[in-house]
Amino acid sequence: MLKKVIKKDGRIEPFIKEKIIVSVVKTGANVQVARKIADKIEKHPKEDISTGLIRKNVLEELKLHNPDWPKRWYNYDKNIKRLHKYGLR
Repeated sequence: MLKKVIKKDGRIEPFIKEKIIVSVVKTGANVQVARKIADKIEKHPKEDISTGLIRKNVLEELKLHNPDWPKRWYNYDKNIKRLHKYGLR
């Protein structure tokens, strides 16, 4: 069965591994590390996974690879969401 993502506002979307890969690469990780992290999230036992749980797991994995990457991820996430919120992207 296909994994689904439960968004903060309650919407449900299909799980798209590439979204995780892109955000992880934006932190400075190489594509192999990003794919490894995304694969791990995809294999999570829950079929419906919240964005909060995805974020928590991604940040834990990033920290294992490089302690600076979680900070970079927060900056990327904050700036991209701000742009979308105000229709600047």
